Amino acid sequence: MLPCSLVLTPDSTSGGKGGETVTVTSLDALTSAVADSTPRIVVVSGTISGAAKVIVGSNKSIIGRDGGHLLGIGLFLNHSSNVIIRNTIHSKVLSTYEDAITLKYSTNVWVDHVDISNDRDHGKDYYDGLLDVTRASDYVTISNAYLHDHWKGSLVGHSDNNQAEDTGRLRVTYANNHFYNLYSRGPMFRIGTGHLFNNYWQDLDDGVRTRAGAQLLIESSVFEGTNDDIIAKNGFAVVRDVDLGQGTNEAPAGTLTSVPYEYSLLGSAKVKAAVVGVAGATLSL
Repeated sequence: MLPCSLVLTPDSTSGGKGGETVTVTSLDALTSAVADSTPRIVVVSGTISGAAKVIVGSNKSIIGRDGGHLLGIGLFLNHSSNVIIRNTIHSKVLSTYEDAITLKYSTNVWVDHVDISNDRDHGKDYYDGLLDVTRASDYVTISNAYLHDHWKGSLVGHSDNNQAEDTGRLRVTYANNHFYNLYSRGPMFRIGTGHLFNNYWQDLDDGVRTRAGAQLLIESSVFEGTNDDIIAKNGFAVVRDVDLGQGTNEAPAGTLTSVPYEYSLLGSAKVKAAVVGVAGATLSL
């Protein structure tokens, strides 16, 4: 069972279940279909290109089919809840439109089987992050994702000084993900609480960062080709069955030793084979 947060299972985050199913093939249709809070399953068919930030309301499932590619289009969740994003491809979102997927003040969100990338040919601020969880967002799961070829991967908590909003929130789970060719933020946690398991980190400049009091539990995972695997700046991590490869773990042990949901550990020896080619937008719908 994959968690949908530190306290919820996927069954508890239903997205647009029970609502109408709408297939979209254009930016205008996508923007309209996800804007309100009415339960709705929005199927992205083929490639939709543009230069925009699309506001996603509550009670939505955004599901990719026949490629399901958002090219240059960022999804922005602000004060949204009960959202599922699944089997979609995201790329080339300019920093003007924030991240490929941005969460602010949003709760009960499940991002699953996505492929998110940009490139490292431009400067690090040409694009923003791939998938950022900030501003007191809470109860978020990122699973089976392929995050690759970019400067800034995934961020949890936008500032070390946002304690008033973020303390007791930013509970995020990363499970069964493949991180490849990222410069940093694979992910970086500030203040929040993170459970990371069954993940494969490949060829990162630096991997996981824990700072500003963040508490992480990292289990059953592998780093390969990364020198600075787990980096700490006033953050903590409990690390179990993690193959550090050539890299190091500099994080002091913290207090997060268990989580209140069921989950299955693959074991570090089995993670690479289970994740590579499986994480990403690979589902046949």
